[in-house]
Amino acid sequence: MDVLILFSVFVGGLIIGVPVAVTLGLSSAAYLLFSGIPLVVMPQKVYAGMDVFVLLSIPGFILAGNLMNRGGITNRIIRFANAIVGWIRGGLGLTNISASMLFGGITGTAVADAASIGAVMIPGMKKAGYPADFSAAVTAASSTVGPIIPPSVPMIIVGALSGISVGKMFLAGAVPGILMGVAMMVTCYVISVRKNFPRQEWQGLGEVARSFGDAFWALAMTGLIIYGLLSGIATPTETAVVASVYAFVVGAFVYGELPMRAVPRILVDSAVSSAAILVLVGLANVFGWILVSERIPQAIADAVLSVTDNRFLVILIINLLLLFVGMFMETIAALIILFVPLLSLAQAVGIEPLHFATFAVLNLMIGLTTPPVGVCLFVCANIARLPLGPVIRAIFPFLLTNILVLLAVSYYAPLATWLPSLLSQ
Repeated sequence: MDVLILFSVFVGGLIIGVPVAVTLGLSSAAYLLFSGIPLVVMPQKVYAGMDVFVLLSIPGFILAGNLMNRGGITNRIIRFANAIVGWIRGGLGLTNISASMLFGGITGTAVADAASIGAVMIPGMKKAGYPADFSAAVTAASSTVGPIIPPSVPMIIVGALSGISVGKMFLAGAVPGILMGVAMMVTCYVISVRKNFPRQEWQGLGEVARSFGDAFWALAMTGLIIYGLLSGIATPTETAVVASVYAFVVGAFVYGELPMRAVPRILVDSAVSSAAILVLVGLANVFGWILVSERIPQAIADAVLSVTDNRFLVILIINLLLLFVGMFMETIAALIILFVPLLSLAQAVGIEPLHFATFAVLNLMIGLTTPPVGVCLFVCANIARLPLGPVIRAIFPFLLTNILVLLAVSYYAPLATWLPSLLSQ
């Protein structure tokens, strides 16, 4: 009965549009009240969920991304990507995807990618003769690469939940992220050839060199982050702090586009974004504690294993479940609630935790572009000034491509585990 109340309040809140964090808190509080557990447990579990050292890296990476975005990174990355691939048929679409791959390696969040790249690329693509729905769709689809290529906020959350090294999680996402980006570029090119989308003239190797030099300090930030983690010189949290200082110096003194008067607002915005994520983590920890105390993870594992213990089918079931959940629930909340139960199931059939964590995050990233609540869809449709329907239709080929990459990563573990194993030897 208590569990029924928990899920009734949770599902009811999602249906009527209550924010996920609030829904998690209300459903958890309702469970505690009806089960007679003192409500003092709630703040204790909220604090315990947030009191994880590695989570301190989230504000750092968010701040670094905001500083670099305000400091002129977006236009420089787009210019560099355009110099490389803009001359190909559908070049601005390819530029869009390339820029997202480069930009995602700095911010680690898909929504920031969609908003920043989209604000520049969607109007530019429309002006160049690309359909508005295609422009919005390719921006939304490519933004999901950001949280796969390191650094990645969802990867940090998974590391905190599972005890897997965040450095290994970052490395595990590199190959799938690049594969995902390349696959979307192929899809974009095929669509562009079929529909005869425009192309730009080749600007020459001189423009490639100039644009690379202009974007060098922005691109070097990703190298700084990866080096800090791989070398063992710094923890993810310390790396995030160094990245923030680096972003400030580059934006303010190298590029000269980050005015001092803008810094307080950036700090406030970063603090608000970080607080929203950490409150969600804390409240989801209460919800997760209730699920564990009710043995829901074990029940899920037993239910699936009673049907089949075939590794191939279990991976398929996990993917279908996560794809479905990703259509309705915010990524971080879904990870915190479902990751531990599904990890138990995955390990029961011999799936390595690092491999499972990688395709679970990849799966939920795809959810950011699936209706009805794909956040990146809403962001890009709003920038393009379109209703959601045309953007959903235009993004379907990219969704199909991303799902094919997901299946490849799910069923061929070395795509996720090869790089971490190679560099940790």
